[in-house]
Amino acid sequence: MSAPIFLYDTLSATKRPLEPIEPGHVRFYLCGPTVYDLSHVGHARSAICADIVVRFLREQGLRVTFVRNVTDIDDKIIKRANSEGLTAEQVATKYLDAYHDDLDALGCQRPDIEPKVTGTIPEIVAIIEKLFAAGLAYESDGDVYFRVAAFPGYGALSKRNLDDMQAGARVEVSERKENPLDFALWKAAKPGEPAWPSPWGSGRPGWHIECSAMSHVHLGETFDLHGGGRDLIFPHHENEIAQSQGAFGPGTFARHWYHNGFVDFAGEKMSKSLGNFFTIREVTALYPPEALRWFLLGVHYRSAINFDVEVPCPGCARPLDPEHQLHGGACPACGAALDVERLRAHVRFPGLEEADERVAYVYDTLAKARRAVAELPPPAEADPNSVSPAVAGMLTAFFAALRDDLNTAAAVACLSEPLRETNRLLEARKKSDAAARTATLQRFVADFPAISRVLGQFAADPEKYLLARRARKAARLNLDVAAVERLLAARDEARAKKDWKEADRLRAELGSLGVTVRDGAEGSSWTL
Repeated sequence: MSAPIFLYDTLSATKRPLEPIEPGHVRFYLCGPTVYDLSHVGHARSAICADIVVRFLREQGLRVTFVRNVTDIDDKIIKRANSEGLTAEQVATKYLDAYHDDLDALGCQRPDIEPKVTGTIPEIVAIIEKLFAAGLAYESDGDVYFRVAAFPGYGALSKRNLDDMQAGARVEVSERKENPLDFALWKAAKPGEPAWPSPWGSGRPGWHIECSAMSHVHLGETFDLHGGGRDLIFPHHENEIAQSQGAFGPGTFARHWYHNGFVDFAGEKMSKSLGNFFTIREVTALYPPEALRWFLLGVHYRSAINFDVEVPCPGCARPLDPEHQLHGGACPACGAALDVERLRAHVRFPGLEEADERVAYVYDTLAKARRAVAELPPPAEADPNSVSPAVAGMLTAFFAALRDDLNTAAAVACLSEPLRETNRLLEARKKSDAAARTATLQRFVADFPAISRVLGQFAADPEKYLLARRARKAARLNLDVAAVERLLAARDEARAKKDWKEADRLRAELGSLGVTVRDGAEGSSWTL
């Protein structure tokens, strides 16, 4: 590793160097999905942030052991199983497969280890037994609870005061708990639900204890980095600390904590509980997955990101407010009935449209630069100093931004000037610039793969990507691609005959369809 990597640590509330316990090896745990439904854009952000962590650390020469758990037994999974007429295991398998497919499409690498709760029951029971021995757990009618008041320092991660939490707590099943803040480690079996044997009777684990057990099994008592969404800070991660340090001693567990910000919709966190979410599949059916990834990387991981949505009323075409977008009813302007499913099929995401255009611009630049490098011979005596400063400094600026708290927003911003300079040189034809032009284009083409590996983007063949993107947009606009190709061919024929009036007429006709024509040495092409 050439330079230190600074990350903001939620526990210490400071930005400090990431210093692995074992030099050169980062052990990283991420709280993964509870697999009872399709994943939404908020889940995508958590996964993509973690993917960038892993990709960047590996690009810096570090070995990374990446563990992401799966909660495959849970109240929500059981409820979904009952509603779908499946077993809990079948539901978990169905939605875990969907989760994998969605993240694969978004360019996220699979974790090195992906443990499941149902495969970790003995280890969970063993940790609960340690907590009993330390006086931090108690049994009540087959349920087992963690004794929060007996753990010093509870609230340190979330910066909450225990007395204040107790004063404001609402008592839940108070007859079973010693304290309303105590949380479940083990839940007594209920009729018809999956259950496992334990010293306290048949049952299943509480949510928080699962991660303490799975991280311990695969990364040890203490590991380097723990991540997840900001919504997990309290109570989930706070409870993980209490359990793990309660079982294995003070100073154990994660040495560094990072949390990504929310994806907001209409000013609220996107979540299934609020019903204000869009699934990854809904979004990527309309826009390329790389556009969603670029959009999410365009904001610093710790900041919230607003997911703008526009839905026109089918009656008057006026944009609907978020309440009507999500819940239907009647249009306040024209009174038209609003069917939610129909509305969601006609949704627009302005931020994603902008990201889609930017990704296409990068691919287009790559395609042209690679063609130019393949066609132009290198200068007789290549001079490294002749490379444009913007392109020469591209990698340095990109990695410096990421070493400063994984600032992907600054990192992608660092690409703007090199891309602009590359396009300027692609259009330049002065012979006096030939050596510098060729050297700069060669450097851009040579350096960009490292950026692609870290961002998890731009690995596709540029021409194929751009054609697929064009076809997707054409389908969404109900555009007849064959008709466009016929008009373009007719225009090329008119140009060959030097019938400029007819060529201009055909260009205008194409323009009325939303088609932009590009004329080049190899003929004409079109985009939308």
